[in-house]
Amino acid sequence: MTNREETLALWKEQETGVRARLAAPGVATLAQLKERSGMEFLQDIWDGKLPSVLIGETLDFIPIEGEPGRIVFQGTPGRKHYNPLGSVHGGYFCTLLDSALGCTVHSMLPKGMGYTTLEIKVNLLRPLTEKTGPVRAIGKVIQVGKQVGVSEANIVDVDGKIYAHATTTCLIFPLP
Repeated sequence: MTNREETLALWKEQETGVRARLAAPGVATLAQLKERSGMEFLQDIWDGKLPSVLIGETLDFIPIEGEPGRIVFQGTPGRKHYNPLGSVHGGYFCTLLDSALGCTVHSMLPKGMGYTTLEIKVNLLRPLTEKTGPVRAIGKVIQVGKQVGVSEANIVDVDGKIYAHATTTCLIFPLP
């Protein structure tokens, strides 16, 4: 088995395991959000204790792994994600990246704090197609302070080829 085949098999195995744990899609309550740190909140989604994310169902991507300051989402682009030109729509890239970027910031927040994206900058480096196979958006925190969080992410395939790069600035605030 080649390194690519081994990586692809590992990614598929991880995806199957995560999908088995995820709860039905929905929206967590404000109380559920407030009583957990950012990382606890994300972990409870991944463990099926809180609803999985609706946008993940819509675009068929899932959180695959994470730790404070680093979050990875995985999706497999297909024809349903195509633009009229025959490649994956830029919105798919942006949504996958925004999820990884925002969750990396969220993973660093204490109980009672929330965030929202203020700005996102995306560079699409090469097209995604249905032949690309699974891709991962790998997000890493650059800096999280009291009011602002900054992170970056790449979309990569099983060979490590980069398809897009993004950065974000998030506003951090106390939850009501």
